[in-house]
Amino acid sequence: METGVIDIAELDGAFDLQSTLESGQTYLWDRPDGRMYDRDAAYGGDAWYQTVVPPLDGVSDETAVVRARQTDGLLEWESNVDAVPILTHLLRLDDDLDAIVAGMPDDPLVRRAYDAYPGMRIVRDPPFGCLVSFICSAQMRVSRIFGMQERLREAYGEAVEFDGDTYHAYPTADRLAATTEDELRDLSLGYRAPYVRRTAEMVATGEATPSEALGRDYEDARDYLTRFVGVGDKVADCVLLFSLGYLEAVPLDTWIRSAIEDHYPDCDRGNYAETSRAIRDRLGGEYAGYTQTYVFHYLRSGGE
Repeated sequence: METGVIDIAELDGAFDLQSTLESGQTYLWDRPDGRMYDRDAAYGGDAWYQTVVPPLDGVSDETAVVRARQTDGLLEWESNVDAVPILTHLLRLDDDLDAIVAGMPDDPLVRRAYDAYPGMRIVRDPPFGCLVSFICSAQMRVSRIFGMQERLREAYGEAVEFDGDTYHAYPTADRLAATTEDELRDLSLGYRAPYVRRTAEMVATGEATPSEALGRDYEDARDYLTRFVGVGDKVADCVLLFSLGYLEAVPLDTWIRSAIEDHYPDCDRGNYAETSRAIRDRLGGEYAGYTQTYVFHYLRSGGE
């Protein structure tokens, strides 16, 4: 087992592990204490988190089990590999958060949201797991979305042994494509079951893959992702933001639409594309997705 620490003081900006992983951005991490998504206003905790990471282009060539926790100004980690490049990639530790915050809109709601959760960063999840988890997100609370992904991992994910324990990787597209709708419904996916199975089939056969959105202009990338079954504009924006690095993406979910209604009514243009352009401009353009994530977590946790 390899272990190490990352000194948070050496990052460009603050960092908070709990709010980053429990703010509704990712459903691919877990807490061994069983309290993942136990409360809404997650921030500042020192719990361990764990995930199984597939090989990542330019980052890691092998499947890695990664455990991490934040305590006393350090991000501690344990893994079967050197986890520093993986954590830097997944948690965007290389972002200059100070510069992003300095460039945020001069807006009362945005300021309250950033001040409430200093150090929350955008995640960069593996694309297929991110895609499936957000297909499962429609009309669901974050705790239930997480529960679905946990059941998928346990039922169809490869078992990986590490430090005397068994972990389960996120299922591959091939494995999910080989399931039946009934099997997925048995895991409480409901009407999402055929969407997940068909999307997995598309990826497994090479008909389409989420990584093919990379390199396209933002709106073209969003349109590309909507070819997957069960993926509309909002889910596509989630994948772009929380996996593919399009930090301008602003998913128009219930909370952001409420923010538009209550704080930015002039941004409501009557359709997704035009409203998206208007709210992206209002929330900071290039880094509007960062601002969106802070506002989402702030409002969902009871802020006004």
